[in-house]
Amino acid sequence: MKFTNKLAAILLAGSIGLFSSCDESALLDLNVDKNAATTIDMAYLFSLGTLRIASEYENTRVPMLYAATMIQHTASTASYFSGDKYLYNAQYSGAYMESHYTNVVRLLQHVITQTQDDPTMDNFRAASIVLQVFDLHRMTDIYGDIPYSEAGKGLDGPEYWFPKYDSQQEVYSAMIADLLEARALFSESARGFGAQDFIYEGDIAKWRKFTNSLLMRIAMRMSNVDAARAQEVFVEASNSGAFESIDDMATIQFATGPQGVNRNGLNDGYWGNNKYSRDCKISETFLEWMRTNNDPRLTIVAGATGNPDDPSTWDTDAAAQKGLPNGYTSTTLRPLLSPEELAEFNSLTNGNWIFSMLNLKYLDWEDPYYLISYAEVELMKAEASLKGWIASDASEHFNKGVTAAIRSWELFDPSFARTPQEIQAYISGRGFAAAGNEDKLRLIGEEYWAATYLNDIESWSNWRRTGYPELTPTQDPNAFEGNFIPRRLKYWENEIGSNPANYQDAATRMGGDLFATKMWWDGGN
Repeated sequence: MKFTNKLAAILLAGSIGLFSSCDESALLDLNVDKNAATTIDMAYLFSLGTLRIASEYENTRVPMLYAATMIQHTASTASYFSGDKYLYNAQYSGAYMESHYTNVVRLLQHVITQTQDDPTMDNFRAASIVLQVFDLHRMTDIYGDIPYSEAGKGLDGPEYWFPKYDSQQEVYSAMIADLLEARALFSESARGFGAQDFIYEGDIAKWRKFTNSLLMRIAMRMSNVDAARAQEVFVEASNSGAFESIDDMATIQFATGPQGVNRNGLNDGYWGNNKYSRDCKISETFLEWMRTNNDPRLTIVAGATGNPDDPSTWDTDAAAQKGLPNGYTSTTLRPLLSPEELAEFNSLTNGNWIFSMLNLKYLDWEDPYYLISYAEVELMKAEASLKGWIASDASEHFNKGVTAAIRSWELFDPSFARTPQEIQAYISGRGFAAAGNEDKLRLIGEEYWAATYLNDIESWSNWRRTGYPELTPTQDPNAFEGNFIPRRLKYWENEIGSNPANYQDAATRMGGDLFATKMWWDGGN
């Protein structure tokens, strides 16, 4: 030990003398890892940013625990499903803002910035703009005013470290401009995507259709507050070419892992990893709507009654399916049950097994993650026709939209296929052609709601715009601000301390950081 210490002292003394005789730059060079990468392929960042749109953390919290239950697609007696009874959970409410500015917007913005002077990378730049707009469109529809013009630019300089919040009206105007720029950038002569495109596998024509379909969605959302501009944007995008079939629609394609990277994060929350769907069921509102209308999707959406973990207990018969009412706990639910239901409820290890679970066949890790569907585009066109924006027939668009919504389930499992006769019988039963205009708008809104199940931020947003379907708010004494379906979620609470001036400006401008505050396109500020 003495020898070792003495040797160490000699070496230390020698090294001090050596470094003292070196110039400063040589000393600093010793800290440079010559084997480390100094650049990164922007194609990789583009892929990573794409996959992170569907990450488990925020998709579990905002679409699953809040939006799906608020919009009454699902229901739960468990209190952590906050949207069911309009409770406030700071982490869940702010999750999309907390995670996506860092994990999605920052990555895509870096691709946009780093490729702006390289025409060979125009396709990556264009697609990154489209996906960033898609993600920030969701963001503004969740919260209202958000950082947009300065979002994701922290690496460009300290002036962006505390980004300002743009008004939602400004955000919508910027999103339209950005998508038009992106659409013009797509080029067959620029570098192709190769294996880096998890949406379209490099098909530039489909990326253009995605861009136009997103423009149409944005235009329709603002139609109640700026009808002239909305019509202009919608018609131009529709004429430029939106989705024409199920093959065109935008979904992220996943594998079975690794976890947190290449799995459908929504499904990881519902079943694959966390199995939160043990605690939620198909909403009575949704299930009875399907039953009343003889909807062939009933036994697609509702998997069975019974223990989700034990197939031997499952009853998959359509007549046996029972939706869980929204807004109840396991205690307050009991008076609603018949004597027979109550006896079964009390006899089971978990009483909620008497209600219909989500069908596990659409909750695989590798199932597609919806961005925007062909069904949505046709239903938007049906509404645009009723508004007088386009000359084509609303009934034709309605039929195409509903057909696409039902047939799209085949992407999840072949057993979900329904015959053309079943689909047409359902459409005929809806009575769209003979309905008055307001009733047609109701039918479009209801079908849009059904078509966007598993894309529940969109369901919630379209319901706030249209008021369809007509939903009855739940009644719970612990509701955070009252028994109404929230018009927005509260910002990530970290912003109150880390970006206080900009946060306060936005909250004041909108009328408060509250569930009740209406955003610009919803008739607010």
